[in-house]
Parts: sequence; C-alpha cells; structure tokens
Amino acid sequence: MLAVIGGSGVYNIEGLANTHWVKVDSPFGAPSDELLMGELNGQPLAFLPRHGRGHRIPPSEINFRANIDALKRAGATQVISVSAVGSLREHLPPGMFVIVDQFIDRTFARDKSFFGTGLVAHVSMARPVCARLGDAVEQAAKETGIRYLRGGTYLVMEGPQFSSLAESELYRSWNCDVIGMTNMPEAKLAREAELCYATVAMVTDYDCWHPDHDDVTVEMIVSTLQANADNARALIKHAAPRLARSEAPCPQGCQTALEHALITAPGDRDPALVTRLEAVAGRVLKLKRS
Repeated sequence: MLAVIGGSGVYNIEGLANTHWVKVDSPFGAPSDELLMGELNGQPLAFLPRHGRGHRIPPSEINFRANIDALKRAGATQVISVSAVGSLREHLPPGMFVIVDQFIDRTFARDKSFFGTGLVAHVSMARPVCARLGDAVEQAAKETGIRYLRGGTYLVMEGPQFSSLAESELYRSWNCDVIGMTNMPEAKLAREAELCYATVAMVTDYDCWHPDHDDVTVEMIVSTLQANADNARALIKHAAPRLARSEAPCPQGCQTALEHALITAPGDRDPALVTRLEAVAGRVLKLKRS
C-alpha cells in the first residue's frame, strides 16, 4: 500500500475515493493526525498530514516515530513524502520540484531511531531514498508537465527559524540543492521500518542567499504553496497506478533493511522495547502482529 505524507500546503489528495479518517495508536506516542484512508484509481492509499490538519505542529515537535510506526501498522509498504523547501541553486526557482536522492541531517532536537538501549540496530543510509519510487515520481512529473529535477541534496535544518545568510551560504558551499525542516529523521525512520521512501521537494523560495530576491518570509512561501500543492496532488494521482503495478520485491532492498541490522543478542534484548517494535521490526524479530 502506498502512503503519502503531506507537507506544507498539501492537506488532501485529489481523486481519493471512499475516504475515512482512522485513528492509529502507536507505542511511540500520538501521530500528527489520524490517517485518511481511501482508494486512488482503485488502489488503497493512506494519507497523513505531517503538521496535522490546520498546520498545528511545528517541525521540531512532529512525532516522526509515531507517524512512521502508524503508517506501517496501517499496512503501508511505500511512502512518498511531499515537502516545501527553499532553493539553494539558481536553476531551482520557486515552483520547481526536486526528486531528492540525498540528505544532510542538521537536526538536533528529535528522536532519530526506533531502537535504543536494550535493542541496538544500525541500518545503511548510503542511498536514503528508493530509486524505484523515484522512477515512478519522475514519470508522473513528465506526464503532468511539472518542472522537475531528478536528483539533489536536501539539507534538513532544525528550524523553526529560517536560515541566516551565513548559514545559507555555508550550505551552498556544501553543494546542497534545497533546504527544509522535515525530512529528517523521517527518512531514517522509514528505512528502519523497512518502507520504501522517496521525497518530492517543492521549491517555494530562494532561502535568503539570492541577491535579487527578498529574504524568505512566510507570505512569500504561502503565495507559492497553492500552485505547488495542486501540482503535488496531480503528481501523486499519476504516480500511484505505476506503484500499484509493482509486485516484485524492492530491488534496492528497502524492504529488507533490517535483515542484518540488529546487533544486540536475542537473550539480551529488552522485552519492553521488543514489544514496542512489533510493527517496525516484527519481521526480523519473528513477532506476530496482534
């Protein structure tokens, strides 16, 4: 099942039928909102507004672990993340979509793993997004005529404040392409949960580095969000059927990311933590979901 995490401006999915909101309880706390369950072109889909309906939750207070855990419990196997970002490159103007393939995580106030003392695991983040999902999103962008770039590095900052000019120039010197506040630790947690994950980064502004543009403001971002949101919904509508037709295992191995990741010996694992991980890691822990 495909899940979509909607970022700023994306609070619904066009064409979603037979919809109903479902509360999913998670041992990691409360998700950002209930899940909107429905069908898109006859295929099941789950939608989660990352900031909650009405945009109530700031980036640093999003319960990323509960969000990913809830999607996994609801049956999701693949996730498309939609996020508003600032551009760090001249060739990525507002309105451009970037199908991100790399991240630099500069967040510091968030829980970044489902695992911890009592059950340690290390997953690879060398290739943090699923190329198969990226292919589907790229084809959907071509079909809908959306301006896009395939590939790019997303710098994830803590927020909620926007960058200083010095920070913006620093990130540009690191060859980052876009900057936002929400895709980490989301991508890391999706990998730990063995979910295929891809990001559609929607450019709203030039951050504050561009000499010919005003410093970024909320008003500037909001003015671009609506057009971006309409394009994002069209993108999902075209990408979903392509993903529904794919029944083979993920060629990148996203769905087996935990196969050799658990380090703690079985006899030394914390039973309480093992129980919390029934949805995320039940496959490798040999747990039966209740």
